[in-house]
Amino acid sequence: MRWFSLLDMAFDKKYKFSLSDSSFRRHDETPDEAFYRVPRFVSHIDPLAIDAVTALYREYLPEQGAILDLMSSYLSHLPEDRHYSRVVGLGMNDREMANNKQLSDWAVQDLNREPRLPFTDCEFDGAAICVSIDYLTNPVAVLTDLGRVLKSDAPLVITYSNRFFETKATAAWLYLQDEQRAYLIRHFLEEAGCYRDIELMDRSPEFGDLLFAVVARAKSNS
Repeated sequence: MRWFSLLDMAFDKKYKFSLSDSSFRRHDETPDEAFYRVPRFVSHIDPLAIDAVTALYREYLPEQGAILDLMSSYLSHLPEDRHYSRVVGLGMNDREMANNKQLSDWAVQDLNREPRLPFTDCEFDGAAICVSIDYLTNPVAVLTDLGRVLKSDAPLVITYSNRFFETKATAAWLYLQDEQRAYLIRHFLEEAGCYRDIELMDRSPEFGDLLFAVVARAKSNS
């Protein structure tokens, strides 16, 4: 059974996605809060891939800005040589984020149950989602509300790797190859309707884990 179809595939890679509810089913449909209850004080990608994430943040996230680390955990991978006015984490495990030395504040929330973020309009100067967008069962709703809390022109840096919890990744994610997943994320951003200047890139190091990124800018909320 195919969960969605890829139509009009061409060499210019203009993918069109037809997604259904089953596209976002997972092998493990038990409550996410149970899966993430035990803290994991580890990095989920190898050191060279982490360096690639940090380089992206250095390039795109504004110094002195307020940054939202969405789907945060024990490590945020922000560059140590940059200062941000505040870094707010939103994730699934309080103990992980309490031990994240780069966070100034954090909140626990299951975005698959409640996609609306507990923040005010235009609160952040930039945002990051690191190797975790594949776990969202309603990514368009989350990205739409993320656009609400970002200031106009604020960057959003989404990264993903070839490493993830397969039982919690969505069917759509599992069906695609690594490169195609960037187009899926772009589709989510386009469906959200509040982003522009969407860039797809391969930032994989020469050795180790693969690392891909999708970067976009928030449109004006006015």
